[in-house]
Amino acid sequence: MNLIIGNDITIGYEGEPVVSHLTFSVESGDYICIVGENGSGKSTFVKSVLGLIPPLSGKIVFSGGLRQDSIGYLPQRSAIQQDFPSSVTEIVLSGCLNRHHRLFGYSREEKARCRTMLERLGIAGLSSLSFQELSGGQQQRVLLARAMMATERLLLLDEPATGLDPQATAELYSMIDSLNGSGITVMMVTHDIHPALNAAGKILHFSHDGYFFGPKDEYFKSEKGMTFMKEAGHDHH
Repeated sequence: MNLIIGNDITIGYEGEPVVSHLTFSVESGDYICIVGENGSGKSTFVKSVLGLIPPLSGKIVFSGGLRQDSIGYLPQRSAIQQDFPSSVTEIVLSGCLNRHHRLFGYSREEKARCRTMLERLGIAGLSSLSFQELSGGQQQRVLLARAMMATERLLLLDEPATGLDPQATAELYSMIDSLNGSGITVMMVTHDIHPALNAAGKILHFSHDGYFFGPKDEYFKSEKGMTFMKEAGHDHH
């Protein structure tokens, strides 16, 4: 089932295209890795999917019951205030804010869902701690739980492992992998070629001379894929 379809879209800022004539689709259950050199359009693409910048031409269409405001989004760490004094529970609950506009607190269901998420991601024991007290890996799990509060269907993760040590990175990827295994669709911008690509089913690769979108096996055989893997120091056999 298709969740997102972009047909011949051009995206960019103030009339200046960054990515032209892009056609892609996201199906329920997909694990899509978004790769490419800096400045090639990855962030612009993320902002377009989230509805923060409209395409310059063409349309991104949501279907299969997915709405644009029900995407679970985990932004880059640099975009997150590291020092906000909230407790873990408050931060995870704030993931519901997209979904309702009630002024008075959270419902019992939302609080129960928050507890479930914390348990599912192995951080229930941290619930009353403040965000600042946590390690980088724990912070990312909290923000992943927050993203999960916003969605039943699709997670959009922007460089989720940046700045994490190898063990925290491996744990985070394994968690994302298991969320995908449980039916959550994953779109992830990443620099980590190996661990991320191992789990992915499809690749969306942006470059300054066009893009590749398709199954991982085809990507490795494509000119873009081979060049990218070589530059990243991974010859894929």
